[in-house]
Amino acid sequence: MTRLIFLGPPGAGKGTQAKYISDLCSVPHISTGDILRAAVADQTELGKKAEFYMNAGDLVPDELILGLIRERLMADDAKAGWLLDGFPRNVEQATFLDALLSEIQQPFDCVVNLDVPDEVIVARLIQRGHEQGRSDDTEATIRTRLQVYRERTEPLIDFYRSRQQLVSVDGNQTIEVVTEALKKIVQA
Repeated sequence: MTRLIFLGPPGAGKGTQAKYISDLCSVPHISTGDILRAAVADQTELGKKAEFYMNAGDLVPDELILGLIRERLMADDAKAGWLLDGFPRNVEQATFLDALLSEIQQPFDCVVNLDVPDEVIVARLIQRGHEQGRSDDTEATIRTRLQVYRERTEPLIDFYRSRQQLVSVDGNQTIEVVTEALKKIVQA
């Protein structure tokens, strides 16, 4: 049974690697962005509430995100394991997640941090922006996103490290090398 939490800055390759490991372990890759989009598209009660905040350009409140995460983790396909990508984003959410996982009796194996230097992230995201025609991937926007990540999300690394739950992987390698490192973690 595989239950992993993926951390790392935007552009570190979390989504790409989570998909590979999800397929390898036959467990769902649970992305908070995907959950939000699906709940809004399905017009679930929580989805309608989330849509209100999203349309206003606000962050969806933690309580609402937790409700969506709870629903998703309790789905039949997640009972055998999961990979969580994009949540938690801060220490407060990590504390909420601990309580939720304890309540639904789904402890996680470890937290995987994909470590990539900022300059590499900027280059990757600018390249992705050009390839995908994304106008939001300008250097200034990317640097702002990295600053927000460092301020809000990076403290999670220390939080999980202090609890001996963190495994860091050098994400500044080829996709294949990173995938092999992750396979070793999963098979440990």
